[in-house]
Amino acid sequence: MYRFAAVLGAVIAVAMPSLYDAHAATAQENYRLYCTQCHGITGNGHGINADGLAVSARDHSSAIEMSKLTDEELRLAITKGGEAVTKSELMPPWAQVLRANEIDELVVHLRKLCKCVAAK
Repeated sequence: MYRFAAVLGAVIAVAMPSLYDAHAATAQENYRLYCTQCHGITGNGHGINADGLAVSARDHSSAIEMSKLTDEELRLAITKGGEAVTKSELMPPWAQVLRANEIDELVVHLRKLCKCVAAK
């Protein structure tokens, strides 16, 4: 059931850009729309779908965990999905949904959630 919900969410998100393009979304709006179901509103990894995931959703609010990641690793996860960074295959690739600048803005938003800087 959870797998179906995650896949359905990804399908809806891919179909939405033409409707969503009407206004430029902020990184916070994109995070709420695409990420909170698994990562939670505060980014703590406890979204409504989190309990059904075989691989835990990353805690974006953890400075300890997030500071281990480079911005490029975050960009890769968002662009190509969880499987590209050995996380959940249920995290879809967002490259067809989000523009490159929106992905870059999401990386900045993630740094704000964790209050941390990227690994070098």
